[in-house]
Amino acid sequence: MSQTTPDPSNPEPTTVSVPDQPVPSAWIEDALAAAVDLPGADAGCIVIIRDATSANLRWANNALTTNGQMHTRTAQVVALATVDGGVASGCLDAPVTSSDEVVALVRRAADLAASGTPDEDATPLVNGGVDPDMADPAASAGIEAFTSLAQGLGRSFTEAGDHHLFFGFAELAVTTIWLGTSAGTRRRAVERMGRLELNAKHPDLIGSAWVGRSTPDFADIDIAALTAEVLERLRWCENRVELPAGRYETILPGGALADLLIYAYWTMAGRDAREGSTVFSGPGGSTRVGEQLATLPITMWSDPRAPRLERAPFAVTGTSLAGLASVHDNGVPVGRQTWLDEGRLATLVETRAELAAMGSPDGADDRGGEQNRPLPWPTENLLVDAGGTATLEEMVRSTKRGLLLTCLWYIREVDPETLLLTGLTRDGVYLVEDGKVTGMVNNFRWNESPVDLLKRITEVGRSEQVLCREWNDWFTLTQMPPVRVPEFNMSTVSKAY
Repeated sequence: MSQTTPDPSNPEPTTVSVPDQPVPSAWIEDALAAAVDLPGADAGCIVIIRDATSANLRWANNALTTNGQMHTRTAQVVALATVDGGVASGCLDAPVTSSDEVVALVRRAADLAASGTPDEDATPLVNGGVDPDMADPAASAGIEAFTSLAQGLGRSFTEAGDHHLFFGFAELAVTTIWLGTSAGTRRRAVERMGRLELNAKHPDLIGSAWVGRSTPDFADIDIAALTAEVLERLRWCENRVELPAGRYETILPGGALADLLIYAYWTMAGRDAREGSTVFSGPGGSTRVGEQLATLPITMWSDPRAPRLERAPFAVTGTSLAGLASVHDNGVPVGRQTWLDEGRLATLVETRAELAAMGSPDGADDRGGEQNRPLPWPTENLLVDAGGTATLEEMVRSTKRGLLLTCLWYIREVDPETLLLTGLTRDGVYLVEDGKVTGMVNNFRWNESPVDLLKRITEVGRSEQVLCREWNDWFTLTQMPPVRVPEFNMSTVSKAY
């Protein structure tokens, strides 16, 4: 890892090079070959190697503060052992720098598996195919991706003078994933994630505005346009309006909607729903699959091949999560999966073991072969559309009186059976009157269920790639529209700035 601190007077970032690294596909072959002779891996072995490079740029008080580049390489191994009553797994992960270290990790995982208890989600490994680029080296992220951004920020800092302050950061991460299994799977994928948060404040630090963007490469970031957008929001803060708690017609930009729907997506395990513990549970051990959840034709889906939102098109996980993810599904091809189909709940997240237990042909067959269609897998991207064409600005212009709620934070779950969430507003709640933003409103604590909110949405705008505020450390790739929600529940006034 390398880290540098630039001269704050010079917005040009310093380039930090990452030394050439050996291609780890050969390490996977060495590790799988060693696993053949291990009793603790007699039922199979999975080796996942991730090579991650990231670059970052940070600024505060109208000056660049740090920039740097980091590089990590980690291995996750899963050894599968035949034990009394079934198959047990031993899962380990660690940083690695050589084939010998990966082999040693497999041996330790095999020892764990041999002494373990049977996995309830055990299914035979599938052959997920062989990628032609399996032997290619890692892709990388370089600090040079921020050259144009840093220059633009330098100009913005100069123009700001002492009228307002800029804070924020930019990050670009590129992760190359290699996956190999004893069933013959050899897969490689490159995942790119970039995010930018720009915050502008008045010198009294009360007036505050935020904008964010998600990008795979920063080639599409127009920092001049972003600066103009955040400064327009900051100007709205010059007129400060105190409003009481209550229910208000509220416009949520796509990023705020993403924060709510991501949380709903994380709770979409079919197993949990059948056990009666989630908002997606039906009576008598059933689920709400097939029920109309949204009044408008809102469609929500995941797709690992969605342009500029790409993720690995195969299941890859070093640990199992009950009902959500299984190490036994590693290598299974993953495609587009629709969760809401024009407002109807289309499916829930399942593992092959859960599908097989329900008698689905999408579970493992008698030979442990491949499935008939892509497995519903929780791909880390989420897209929502309902065919709307209105921009956020157009939705504001058509509002008689309401609130524009730009971002949410500190979101917590209150009631899992209704998925009632609570949280705070931050960096911009604005009053809209007669189609114009007339001032900044005090912050609120809000209480809403994203599932209940779906049926109350009365307008959906144009869907576009957005960055959520609360969850963007973990979930960055979203495409969402702005929406209009009557009677959004601002439960109490918050004194937080």
